[in-house]
Amino acid sequence: MFSIALLVHAQHLTGSFAVAGIVGGAYAIASAASAPLLGGLVDRHGQTVALLTGATLSALALTAAGLLPAGAPAAVLAALAAAAGLTMPPLEACVRTLLPTMVSDPSRLPRLFAFESTVLELTFVAGPPLALGIGALWSTGAALCLSGLVMLSGTLLFAAQPASRRWRSPHVGRRVRGGALQSPMIRTLVLVELGLGVAFGATEVGVTATAHALGSPAAAGPLLGLWGLGSLLGGIVATRLGGAAQTTRGLTLLLAALALTHGALVLTTGSVVAMGAVILLAGATIAPTASSVYSMVEPAAPAGTSTEAFSWLVTAGLAGAALGAAAAGWLAQSDGASGAFAAVIVAGGFTVMVAGLRSHGLPRARRRAMLRVWGISR
Repeated sequence: MFSIALLVHAQHLTGSFAVAGIVGGAYAIASAASAPLLGGLVDRHGQTVALLTGATLSALALTAAGLLPAGAPAAVLAALAAAAGLTMPPLEACVRTLLPTMVSDPSRLPRLFAFESTVLELTFVAGPPLALGIGALWSTGAALCLSGLVMLSGTLLFAAQPASRRWRSPHVGRRVRGGALQSPMIRTLVLVELGLGVAFGATEVGVTATAHALGSPAAAGPLLGLWGLGSLLGGIVATRLGGAAQTTRGLTLLLAALALTHGALVLTTGSVVAMGAVILLAGATIAPTASSVYSMVEPAAPAGTSTEAFSWLVTAGLAGAALGAAAAGWLAQSDGASGAFAAVIVAGGFTVMVAGLRSHGLPRARRRAMLRVWGISR
């Protein structure tokens, strides 16, 4: 809800899409920059304080932005958006850090991550229409305020759960030089997530550019909805089949399938119907791939840095999406929708190359983590 609500509210107040883009970019950049820092705080001090403080401050910043009058200075809007991003609670990372503590059998963890990735798709399906609908029926400011309220109430409910309140890193007090990025495997996964973010950001631009070129701008929304629906269906199937890929080879194959299906969108720029069919198929690769990446983080993270490690993936995804949207926008301006999808092809190939080149280290990390869970040391 946040990104689209900030975008339409800034455009409504200033009448400028350029300002709206700056405001949205300020939020995304600030969120990406602060996520690893907040994740590190959670690893050292537990989840409760970081979640409650971040949610409160972020909600206040969003509410203040929503209450600004028409003609408000662009600098004030951008500053409030950046403040909301900087203080955004690390909820995704906290959820994923808890998941490994919920299973006694490590072989069940990939299925749990697949389920989490599937449920997450509901937010991408429901969030933008909800924000846009409230903005149209009430006001863009109300949509932004309600977004902050949803985030605050959801975070409070999660932070009140005993599992979240009790959670402490088993290695609290142990400082790892270089943090989570000391691990070569975490660096590999961060690069993979960066490439995926670029591909997804460029896909959004390519779909929008295609809809405009075909004279049906309104078709972009349903097409992106099919994309989310495909991921939801793919996640359901993955969960039923046992969850994420169990090996790095499996992850590489999933990344290859994601790259091929998203790259195939370049062949559909002449037909909304063809694009709808392909993007549904492409979406089906997202949740299984994401769950595979997430399930490899805990084994690879240095002791005491699991939340920070998950936060780095969030940062990489946000940064990649911003980079992909910017690059695809420039390419679409000069070469049309096909140019935007060229960025998707390059990014998809990059993820496959990274996973393939660095795959030798990931299986060992998974084995070490499973031994730790079972209480066996080497």
